[in-house]
Amino acid sequence: MFTLDQVVPWGRSFDEYQRMFALSEADLRRRILGCGDGPASFNAEATRRGVRVTSCDPVYQFTPAQLRARIDATRNDVIEQTRRNVHEFVWTAIPSLEALERMRMAAMTEFLGDFPAGKIDARYVEAALPSLPFADRAFDLALCSHLLFLYTVQLGEALHRAAVRELCRVADEVRVFPLLALGGERSPFVAVVAADAQATGMVASIENVPYEFQRGAREMLRLTRAAG
Repeated sequence: MFTLDQVVPWGRSFDEYQRMFALSEADLRRRILGCGDGPASFNAEATRRGVRVTSCDPVYQFTPAQLRARIDATRNDVIEQTRRNVHEFVWTAIPSLEALERMRMAAMTEFLGDFPAGKIDARYVEAALPSLPFADRAFDLALCSHLLFLYTVQLGEALHRAAVRELCRVADEVRVFPLLALGGERSPFVAVVAADAQATGMVASIENVPYEFQRGAREMLRLTRAAG
C-alpha cells in the first residue's frame, strides 16, 4: 500500500488542476486560491494565461535552492513507492512510471523558475491551514489538491474540520480533491467536514471530475455559499 509519514512536496500541472477540479472558463475568470499547492506549476501556468491565482503553502518559506533539495530528497521515495504499488493507479493519461516522473519534474521545475517573481508579486504566500492570512471572502474559489483527505491519518480529524471551516471563510466556493486517503479508501472525514460546512450555510456536493490517476479518485467535494 502506498503510504507516506508526512506531507511531501510533489507538484502537478495546470492541465491536471483543470481536470481535478473540473475548472471551466468561467472558473478561470474568478479570484482563485490554491491551498497547499506546494511546487505545483498551476500558479505559474495560470498567471501566463491571465488567471488571478494566489498559492499558499508553508514550504514557501524556503529558497528555490532549498525547495529543489527537498524535491530531490523526496523524488526517489515517491517514485519507488509508486513502482511497488502500480495497481493503485490508472495508467491512461499518464501511461508509465517514466512519464509520471517526467511530468512531475517538469511541473516542479516550472514552479521553481516562477517562484522568485511570484514571491515578489505575493502570488506565493507562506501560510498553512487551518489559519490563513486572508480576509473573509477574499477569493471566489479555493482549491485544495492532494492534502486534505489524502493525508487523513497524518493530519487528523480536528485539523480537517478546522481547515475546511477556514477555507469556507476565505472563499465563496471550496473544492477539495481527492476524497481518498493514501492507500485508496474514502476518507472518513469527507462526511464530517461536509456536515460542518452545511451547518455554516454552505451547500455540499460530491461531484465527478474528468481525472483519475489514484485508482478510484475521480470525485471532488464542492462547497458553495448558499444564496442570500
